Amino acid sequence: MNTTPPTACRAWRNLEAHAESWRGASIAELLDSDPGRMLRFVAEAPGLRLDYSRQRLGGLTLKMLEQLAAERGFEEWRRGLFTGARLNSTEDRAAWHTALRAGSEAPDEVKQTLNRMFGLSEQIRSEKKFKRIVNLGTGGSDLGPRLLADALGDGALETRFAANVDPADLARALEGADPARTLFVVVSKTFTTQETMANAARAKQFLQGRNHFIAVTANTEAAKRFGAMEVLPMWDWVGGRFSVWSAAGFSALCALGAGRFAAFLGGGRDMDRHFREAPLESNIPALLALIGVWNINFLGAATHAVLPYAHALRLLPAYLQQLEMESNGKRVDREGRELSYATAPVVWGAEGTVSQHSFHQLLHQGTQVVPVDFIDAGADPVLSANLQAQGDALAWGTAAREASLPPHRRYPGNRPSSTIVLEKLDATGLGRLIALYEHKVFTQGVVWNINSFDQWGVELGKQLAQEILQRKE
Repeated sequence: MNTTPPTACRAWRNLEAHAESWRGASIAELLDSDPGRMLRFVAEAPGLRLDYSRQRLGGLTLKMLEQLAAERGFEEWRRGLFTGARLNSTEDRAAWHTALRAGSEAPDEVKQTLNRMFGLSEQIRSEKKFKRIVNLGTGGSDLGPRLLADALGDGALETRFAANVDPADLARALEGADPARTLFVVVSKTFTTQETMANAARAKQFLQGRNHFIAVTANTEAAKRFGAMEVLPMWDWVGGRFSVWSAAGFSALCALGAGRFAAFLGGGRDMDRHFREAPLESNIPALLALIGVWNINFLGAATHAVLPYAHALRLLPAYLQQLEMESNGKRVDREGRELSYATAPVVWGAEGTVSQHSFHQLLHQGTQVVPVDFIDAGADPVLSANLQAQGDALAWGTAAREASLPPHRRYPGNRPSSTIVLEKLDATGLGRLIALYEHKVFTQGVVWNINSFDQWGVELGKQLAQEILQRKE
């Protein structure tokens, strides 16, 4: 597998030269002069369509980006992702989250765990002993299941989440709860995560001696000592931010029901198949990744906005913040060399149309250009119309009418965006969307020669906080 710096690749140097002619290019002129652009600069996958015609690039740019991926050994890395190769080099582990949704081809331990999860969740939902389920986890043990439950929960169970060590977070999750009818799901791979275990200790006090705990962990003995009535496994080959497909998503499974959660897994499997089989020029995750590399490394973008036009996807930007920035926010490559090029941008966003009355001012008239992913879930024609209008305004601005407008009312335009259109916002569609972004992150890690599957940068602050607390004791 290629672990040389990407800057040593001929394709990288060619792209640097190629970018000179594109920095002053006009997206509006590209669209106006080529009526077929909106038909050609699109790609399709099962239940999903990508329109990237409003990006500042051309056909030659795409071919050069594909050549860069080839020189980076993309096909070999992709094969390793699906076969359990030890891609997480600093921890000597596989990054095999695709196995969690592989269906009949999944490892036996995954199938057995899914069967246990489905049986246990259906028992909880049908017996109606518990009215509320509270997920105690943080990071990947919180953001994924929280997104699923918020987007697709059917209301059969009250599902709450507590991730912050601040006691107010758990107190809010327990507001109005009956200890006799409250179940806690404690999600921690090590069963030592500071925030999670602090909340678990408070949960014990709330339960007043009742054993209403299910643990999701790789540390079975610690969970049993804590008193969990059920322990579901986690594996070291699944990183937290890629774990929503596993037992870490048990709270979401209880919120959705077995049928919807199975459809969610199926949607991820659909995108896995597309990513594994589609050629680069029509491979949606790879295209998103390479367009991102183009904007970041060759056109100088430092941030990236994700704007889902569906209330059900309101938590998606927060989920993607962790997925992208914890994965690819790295300063050294796989060989420990300091990087001379940018990696992950700052990822941010919010749901439309709410965000239009917030930070869209900066997107349209700010001094920095921010590439945007619009997500059209087809939830409502008014939402879709607003999404399309925002993309048009970013691309064209007010150039045709500028002479009659005062400076403060002019929109410069020429702001790049892509639009992802979901056929339907259901469990299958959400599975496809999340897997799409997982594969985008992986592809960019391959191009940048970084390990997308560790997160050492989160450790130092925790250690220092613990030392400060010990000094105060």
